[in-house]
Amino acid sequence: MAIIPLNASPSQEITTTLSGAPCRIWLRQLSTGMYLDLWLNEQPLIMGAVCLTSVDLIRNPTSPLSGKLFFTDTQGNDDPYYTGVGNRFFLQYEVS
Repeated sequence: MAIIPLNASPSQEITTTLSGAPCRIWLRQLSTGMYLDLWLNEQPLIMGAVCLTSVDLIRNPTSPLSGKLFFTDTQGNDDPYYTGVGNRFFLQYEVS
């Protein structure tokens, strides 16, 4: 399992490697929650997914990524909010 390093910022874009493939992640905090976009090899894979604690963001069984991408809350079961990202809320990738 890997923790994807994030900052406590209302909007951020990072590049990382998931299952050996280059990925770009854009996270943004809106009034209705935190949202994630994910590009795999510069092709959109997930657009506008609501980030909920312990819920897999990769819900498509035919996805080229075989793992699970999800947030964890180290202090309970709240959904992620940008001010807690990196110290309370962690984005994790678990290879299946």
